[in-house]
Amino acid sequence: MIYLVEHFFSIQGEGRYSGVPSIFIRFGGCNLRCPGFGSYEIAGKTVRGCDTIRAVDSGLFRERWREIASTDMLIKIVEAYMESIDYRPDVVITGGEPMIYAENPIFYGFIQRLAAEGFRVTVETNATLAPPFEAYPVYREVIFAMAVKLANSGEPERRRIVPGVIRRLAKEGKDSFFKFTVDKRSADEGAAEEIAEICDGFDNEIYCMPLGDRLETLQLHAPAVAAFCLREGYRYSDRLHVRLWNREEKR
Repeated sequence: MIYLVEHFFSIQGEGRYSGVPSIFIRFGGCNLRCPGFGSYEIAGKTVRGCDTIRAVDSGLFRERWREIASTDMLIKIVEAYMESIDYRPDVVITGGEPMIYAENPIFYGFIQRLAAEGFRVTVETNATLAPPFEAYPVYREVIFAMAVKLANSGEPERRRIVPGVIRRLAKEGKDSFFKFTVDKRSADEGAAEEIAEICDGFDNEIYCMPLGDRLETLQLHAPAVAAFCLREGYRYSDRLHVRLWNREEKR
């Protein structure tokens, strides 16, 4: 069984396709926790993790997740959005960590259908899990936005950096790119060395974006990350959804 957290039609706020109208399909479940990215008060508890903790913490949020029993259930979601527009938007598969479902027949069938119908598909992943491309060749038509976690995530290096997986996604995915979350401190202390080591030997594009799911936090880190990109020669990615709606649930 796979779990759907939410779906929505919006603009892509991050990375190479920032500003592009996109249908987002967010799946539940993740193999990382990233406690360094912040804390949230939820149901009287302090929870640490990423800004999509609702797609990560199954203990607190599983009852809100929707079980998906067939590929058709997912296709119908996309078709419903297509009824109100006369162009083909991107489809962004996100989480959590969607690649925990890479070999699930429902999930893979969804990717196959999207590819067959001509959608540009981006999978947002922490790049710790790779599909067996030989057995699941449609993933070669997918763009992987490889959000490899840095030390500021609070995850141990052995969990957040899996060189063999990064290599496969970077080389076998279609136009895959790196997308790093950098904060003010790491911009000055260590991020440059980490990113250089992770990306050594690859010619995939590198985007760096500031930490922050609220305007005040985003603005705290954004100038330092922009300066970091100017210094290191990386592409700066803002978070347009935060600029526009001040947290993604206000889109």
